[in-house]
Amino acid sequence: MKFSCSVLIFWLLSLLSSVVIAEEPDWSNYNKLLSQYVKPGQINHVKLMKVDYLGIKHDAVFKELVSQIANFDINKLSNQKEKLAFYINAYNILAIKVVIDHWPVKSIKDVGSFFSPVWKVDAGKINHQLVSLHEVEHEILRKMGEPRIHMAIVCASVSCPDLRSEAYTAKKIDQQLDEQSNMFLANTRKGLYIKNNTAYVSKIFDWFEADFNEVGGVRNYIRQYNSAITASTKIEPDIQYNWQLNKQ
Repeated sequence: MKFSCSVLIFWLLSLLSSVVIAEEPDWSNYNKLLSQYVKPGQINHVKLMKVDYLGIKHDAVFKELVSQIANFDINKLSNQKEKLAFYINAYNILAIKVVIDHWPVKSIKDVGSFFSPVWKVDAGKINHQLVSLHEVEHEILRKMGEPRIHMAIVCASVSCPDLRSEAYTAKKIDQQLDEQSNMFLANTRKGLYIKNNTAYVSKIFDWFEADFNEVGGVRNYIRQYNSAITASTKIEPDIQYNWQLNKQ
């Protein structure tokens, strides 16, 4: 059977138009905001990356960033690394949005109530759909089976892992998550400290203990980043969690 050149071209164009090309968002605006408004500091003797929420609130670039994730077509994300990077960034952006939408607050938990906690209120849009922080964390990110997300998503609080000073990307996601894990577990005020063969760790490792079964449990996960943890070390998720805002 013979096809004319025009028919062949039409067929190829139709085929190409049906293929979704993988594409991460351009995070240049996010990187700009992070470099400008996130700086190292200390709150209640805890070293952390502090966030200038008031500065972000009055910066038009943040509004553009919120619009970017609201309008981004998630079907362009073709693999787990792209999805991990996108949704970690989206969670952190929306957590900032929740804070500045209700500014001033002393804690992100002040936004919600007993019957309607902040995690379940509408935080913003992703792919044109309203979402809560709970949905992004529990219905999307946790279901990906990557426990290191808990070292990267930041609920705007002192005891959270630090807000990274750059956007997560598919190309660097493994390196970035390992670096986040190292930094969090090296922070003796909120990640881990050892005393008398007991490792006192963040309550994150209690709240999300089951997620770490993907890597052989909490102990095995921590041992990847701290060689002082042995088979006999007792693990106690007993570091007090400070929900105070991680603000400058």
